[in-house]
Amino acid sequence: MNQVTSKALTGFKYIYLIAFFALLAGFFHPLITNTSFDGVIIGVLILFVGLAGGVLLYKAATSESKRAIFLGGGFALMSISLYYIFQLTGRT
Repeated sequence: MNQVTSKALTGFKYIYLIAFFALLAGFFHPLITNTSFDGVIIGVLILFVGLAGGVLLYKAATSESKRAIFLGGGFALMSISLYYIFQLTGRT
């Protein structure tokens, strides 16, 4: 596989993730209710923080040398994401 195809696939993966997270965060709700998209943007950012935590936890499972750092960072990012979700929904 050449370098151009590899970069195109990488770009497509990130566009797919952004679109999926936007739909998951409720992209159509502001369109239907004629309100602001601020909640959708914040929701997408929160989901990316959680995704980064999940990636770090995966790296902890596959890494031998920096396992403790990846575990700590992964759980910290996932905890931050959960805290932001509770803040966004008003449950704290």
